[in-house]
Amino acid sequence: MTYAPTATAGLLLTFFTLFSSAGAAPAPHSRANVGPKPVLNEVLRTTYTAAFEQHVTRTYVQAGLVNTGLSVPVYRKALIGYYNLQQRGALKTTEPLLTIIDFSRASSQKRLWVINVAQSRVVFHTLVAHGKNTGEQWAKSFSNQEGSEKSSLGFYLTGNTYQGKHGLSLKLNGVDAGYNTNAASRAVVVHGADYVSEEFVRQHGRLGRSQGCPALPMAQSSAIIKVIKSGSVVFANGPASVAYQSEWLQLDPALLAFARSKSLPGLPG
Repeated sequence: MTYAPTATAGLLLTFFTLFSSAGAAPAPHSRANVGPKPVLNEVLRTTYTAAFEQHVTRTYVQAGLVNTGLSVPVYRKALIGYYNLQQRGALKTTEPLLTIIDFSRASSQKRLWVINVAQSRVVFHTLVAHGKNTGEQWAKSFSNQEGSEKSSLGFYLTGNTYQGKHGLSLKLNGVDAGYNTNAASRAVVVHGADYVSEEFVRQHGRLGRSQGCPALPMAQSSAIIKVIKSGSVVFANGPASVAYQSEWLQLDPALLAFARSKSLPGLPG
């Protein structure tokens, strides 16, 4: 595949350089269960980085994300995590899906995207609630603690579905140590809720709030759950004021997985 720069790509690549620290290679919060990290030589790192940044720019435009409120740095960060998890062999779904929740946006705004990574296509874009102790209109405080009734940041893998008090629901497995690894024991799941709707926003100026679950509109929840279940990636991004570092934001393993997915030359044997 050829990565030819365009005028749009050139402008956004300049933008990327200003935000390279937003997801390039922060110190990992936890080294638990981290295997040997792939090491790229400088030539391959430079080549793959250029190809990856052009890919992020091109697919951001191609997917029509420009006018949806999802920022380029958040999209880039989510893709780095997606490719890190792919490199680790964690992805299980047949469709290459990435769900992004941007809790830096107001709850009255659509801040959940389900993206088909291979097709650069937005499958769903909708509202999503945060936990009642995370904030009212704006999400401000996050926790991994039992009983906190707060949302949790970071990367998740989706699990199995079940029928609960909210109807069809989806288990989440947090993979960011210190941030969301208690999701399963806290019963933080994806489900539908009546308080997640445009009508609720019109009446109250914000969405209702959950006990920490990313709750979705009832009219869309089952369709979204059926699409993203059983091993796809979910990334919950927080506001800039909230500290977040992750092993899944290391750049080298993400570049390696990206290069393999695009059959770029020079791959290590």
